[in-house]
Amino acid sequence: MDEDRFNMELRKFLKHVGVTSQREVEKVAREGAGGAKVLRLKMALTSPDDPGLNHIVEADIPLD
Repeated sequence: MDEDRFNMELRKFLKHVGVTSQREVEKVAREGAGGAKVLRLKMALTSPDDPGLNHIVEADIPLD
């Protein structure tokens, strides 16, 4: 495995995830998130190639 190429491709993937996810979260927040005071978020990282990869990140973001 070429470490430099792998790292570059991984960073591109993570940047894409970050940018597109931020847009989606901002859209939900602007639309009022169903009147919630806090937007609860959960991100799951999985891979169909490795069922053992199951990384979960959760956060509560205040909307007031």
